[in-house]
Amino acid sequence: MPRRFPIKAKLALATLIPMFVAIASCWLVGVFILNSRVATEAQGKVRNNLNAAHESYRHELETLRNLVRFTAAAPSTIRAVENGDREALAAILPPLLRGERLDIFTAVDAGGAVIFRGGNPPVYADSQLKNPFVARALAGELLAGADVVPLRRLTAEGKELARRSVITRLPTPHARPAREEPDSSGMVMMAAAPIRDTAGNVVGALYAGVLLNNNNLLVDRIQEILFGNDGENASGRSTIFLGDLRIATNVKLPDGKRAIGTRMSEEVYAQVLLRREKWFGRAFVVNDWFFSAYEPILSLTGIPIGALYVGIPERPYTVGKLRMGFLYSGVLLIGTLLGLAVSHLLSARLAAPIGELERLARRVAAGERGLRIEVPSRDEIGDLAMEFSAMTKALTRQEEEIRDLNRELEQKVRERTVELEEQGRQLLVTREELFRVEKLAAVGELAAGVAHEINNPLAIIRGNAELLEMELPLDSPSREEVAIINRQVGRVERIVSGLLHFARRKERQLDRVDLHQILNDVQGSIGHQVSLDGITLEKEYDLALPGLDADGDQLRQLFANLMANAAQAMPDGGTLTLTTRFTPTTESCTVTIADTGNGIAPDHLSRIFNPFFTTKGSGTGLGLSISYGIVREHGGSITATNNPGDGALFTVTLPCKMSTPPDSLALLD
Repeated sequence: MPRRFPIKAKLALATLIPMFVAIASCWLVGVFILNSRVATEAQGKVRNNLNAAHESYRHELETLRNLVRFTAAAPSTIRAVENGDREALAAILPPLLRGERLDIFTAVDAGGAVIFRGGNPPVYADSQLKNPFVARALAGELLAGADVVPLRRLTAEGKELARRSVITRLPTPHARPAREEPDSSGMVMMAAAPIRDTAGNVVGALYAGVLLNNNNLLVDRIQEILFGNDGENASGRSTIFLGDLRIATNVKLPDGKRAIGTRMSEEVYAQVLLRREKWFGRAFVVNDWFFSAYEPILSLTGIPIGALYVGIPERPYTVGKLRMGFLYSGVLLIGTLLGLAVSHLLSARLAAPIGELERLARRVAAGERGLRIEVPSRDEIGDLAMEFSAMTKALTRQEEEIRDLNRELEQKVRERTVELEEQGRQLLVTREELFRVEKLAAVGELAAGVAHEINNPLAIIRGNAELLEMELPLDSPSREEVAIINRQVGRVERIVSGLLHFARRKERQLDRVDLHQILNDVQGSIGHQVSLDGITLEKEYDLALPGLDADGDQLRQLFANLMANAAQAMPDGGTLTLTTRFTPTTESCTVTIADTGNGIAPDHLSRIFNPFFTTKGSGTGLGLSISYGIVREHGGSITATNNPGDGALFTVTLPCKMSTPPDSLALLD
């Protein structure tokens, strides 16, 4: 005997389950909102931090530019450059280089030749015209920006700079494949200013720079401005990239060293350095998850040469989310316990009258009718007791309804049977279609072989027949027989040509084509193939018909075959009707070609697309097979039916997508 569950337990469950569902939903919604708020807040903060980091970077460039501008405008600098006085420049540039923590401070003359290098005085007289900063400064422009300086130029500016510029690439998760050799180019913040004499003529230029490779002053200053001066315990990190390589950073490796030599991820590289866009999101940086922001650093010509990064560790936010989640879950748990207690009291009170209803139900099951129950309860249970009193009468009515339902079920079974029969019919049609496609493929292979084997003996027959005709006298009665041989050979050649065309159908050359234009081209040229005497052409074009991605030549061959067949079906004249329709719901274009000829014999309808089937004495029976293959290759369908009146109707359906409709008004002329 199955285990019995008291109604009291069921009522308790009926009360608790919705409550549990509501509590679980509240918990899920709360956690989702908490996660969303935390993520939104963190991303907003990192966006603001990136803007502040950008301003710090711009401030450093502006400071460098002002230093170069003021130094270039100093009278002592102007006199020293005009006179090529290296001793005077030695008293000006090296102190500024050391005092301002510069790595490069160099003066050049009006021709771009170095007069004095503050960071490497022994090396001078070399040309700096290929340096874009120098070239533009000598043209009178004051400028500042970032540049990638190769090892040779860094060595000239100072041997220590060449050593500092070397960055060894380190293995980095989620990064692009890396080169094995270390990078030795350097990213330099650089500024340049022209030096003008009293007449305003440019007599030289000054340029200064700070090498960022292995120089963490800027990133540490950005970290201090944005996240405080706690050093190791700061809540955020910043980085400068040269290409995808960290050259200055306060992101740390597991061993506590700075992560110089690690690289950015493939996704960030593609967006920041290839598409020149900022990147915001959650990223795995070296060995931990960060809320991160990147922006490209551009050269003077606008080419991305690196990136500026700021990030906030995700861990503190995760800990905060967990604490809030535990607190929220505790509140919900207390509410659940209170709900259990209330549910127990309510279920006990509701179970008593339901037990009485159970006893009366047993009596009804035994055959009693017209029973009544009195329950002093003004709620659903009281209503149930009142309805129970009329249950005996309702049973008879319910039995009748069950019989009605049985009849409806039988009707539905019959309807379903009809549907299954229809599906079976469609399956048969599909099988026939598959058989036709397989047959076309097999016949195509056979046709290619047969045509190849026939061509050689056919050429010999034609050649010998022509020689024989040349040898016979003009009045010879055998000339007529030779002429018959030539005509029959020509017919065989046409059949072979059709076989080759059928077997070696060209690969489609897809292009955007106008279906109306193709139909107009075909109807303009079809008169060269068949006679159109006495035939009236009518067109019903859909002006909303979009373009097709199709092979225009194959479509012309398709519609030329169909129009030629229609014209040949009307030797005494008639009406040839071209109709186009666009169906947006299925994204399909339909072309119908109707004639008023004698139509197609019913027993021929299922065979007209078969190779070599023809009702014409001179035809090859390949035209409609080729047309069928073209439509199938374009993913469409073709059908042939008889018009309700006279003639045949061919329907071609091709897939097409809606775009700007062609100017079809001109095609209707």
